[in-house]
Amino acid sequence: MSRTGENIYKRKDGRWEGRFVKGRRNGRTIFGSVFGKTRLEVKDKLIIAKFEWNEGLSAEKRNRTKLGGISDAWLKESEAFLKESTVAKYRDYLRCYICPRFSKTDMADISDEMLSVFYVNLLENGGASKQGLSTKTVSEVFRVMKQLRKFAILRKIAVGYTADCLSIKQKTKPIRVFSPSEREKLHTFLDETQNRRHLGILLCLSTGLRLGELCALTWDDISLEEQKLYVRRTLQRIRDYESASAKTKIVVTPPKSDCSIRAIPLTDKLCSALAPTWQPGAFFLSGDTEKFVEPRVMQYHFKAVLAAAGIADANFHALRHTFATQCVEADFDVKCLSELLGHSDVSITMNRYVHPTMQLKRQNMEKIIF
Repeated sequence: MSRTGENIYKRKDGRWEGRFVKGRRNGRTIFGSVFGKTRLEVKDKLIIAKFEWNEGLSAEKRNRTKLGGISDAWLKESEAFLKESTVAKYRDYLRCYICPRFSKTDMADISDEMLSVFYVNLLENGGASKQGLSTKTVSEVFRVMKQLRKFAILRKIAVGYTADCLSIKQKTKPIRVFSPSEREKLHTFLDETQNRRHLGILLCLSTGLRLGELCALTWDDISLEEQKLYVRRTLQRIRDYESASAKTKIVVTPPKSDCSIRAIPLTDKLCSALAPTWQPGAFFLSGDTEKFVEPRVMQYHFKAVLAAAGIADANFHALRHTFATQCVEADFDVKCLSELLGHSDVSITMNRYVHPTMQLKRQNMEKIIF
């Protein structure tokens, strides 16, 4: 039996146990325990345990309003409804840019002026090379800061900056689209040196698949009888925050959005080219049920193909832009093209992926009657 005012008992196994209240959950009291060989030993341990517990609560309360604590809580909550790759991207922005500057700063003490200086510094001196980050990356960092502000305000935590303190105008990069002569060169090279990876390049040029979608593609996603290709997954490499040894890992997830889950018709010619390499259950690019070709490797291979074919350097995504442009030149229905590309809105298709060639512009100009 415990003494009055104490919660210390002798157990049946001969040890002494001291208990203290940590809190209540669902109407039940939650206890913490310490153990010892004597009552005096447990009494001393109990004093220390209570002190450490209360100090921990105080530290948690103090950290609750600092950006570091807010970002941890936000990420933990985001894991429940965001894709793993998206959460990993947000972690990178916080780890590399935001937390080194604001982790120990109270949200109420971060002002618009501080953020303006912070963003200008990222644009001019950010990154490992100190050459400055792209406007797109800085805009993504700014987006995370907006999300943290919203998260804090919903929890009645004061925030010193506004969501509209800075507007970052993104620079529009020239879009690479293969010209008709480059497309002819590429087709000729791929036909003369056929292998699985070359078929993958041809498939993207003919369907507008994203690189990650191609790498995740299996023969179970292709029906030569129905002449259809089903896009169900995407493959990408992300930072692994759970492993102590590996810096990154490969994940296979649903595509970019619900609209990206789609079926794409295949032409007779394309089906004939694919048929000889058919391997049920295998990854399309590797022909193996276990091994896959990751996006980075395929990107390097694509650049080697361009060099061998005598075509100017381009990113793999240029195949997708080229497909969209060809469809417009062939008077494709824009809504149909948008669904083939897996876009949620037709405006995305028109603004980002449609790039009329000079030849098409000239043909349209010829239609004008003066």
